[in-house]
Amino acid sequence: MTEETKADAPAVDNAASALPADEIARLTDDIVGALKTVYDPEIPADIYELGLIYRIDIADDRTVTVDMTLTTPNCPAAQDLPTMVENAVASVAGVGPVKVSVVWDPPWDQTRMSDEARATLNMW
Repeated sequence: MTEETKADAPAVDNAASALPADEIARLTDDIVGALKTVYDPEIPADIYELGLIYRIDIADDRTVTVDMTLTTPNCPAAQDLPTMVENAVASVAGVGPVKVSVVWDPPWDQTRMSDEARATLNMW
């Protein structure tokens, strides 16, 4: 995974994986890159930097599970964002089936945003 400066960066669950460590690192970096192409239609920052991605799990068979949240349960993009995430992750070379789950615990708040997202949104 790329170096993170936030304490609550998404967890990447791959302990004791049968995949080589360098392959997991490549997949993780490529998945994060793909997630950074997905934007909430109402916010000019990508969902990764907004802190909407809680967990990325790469299984031995290359199945990828992503736990994500939304900025609010009433998010107008609630139907679209999980599909956009699934499609972005599925586009990564070497990834198998992708499962995206929307979770609400812990609830999202602005403290989950990266410095990059804060700068983009002028939230200093």
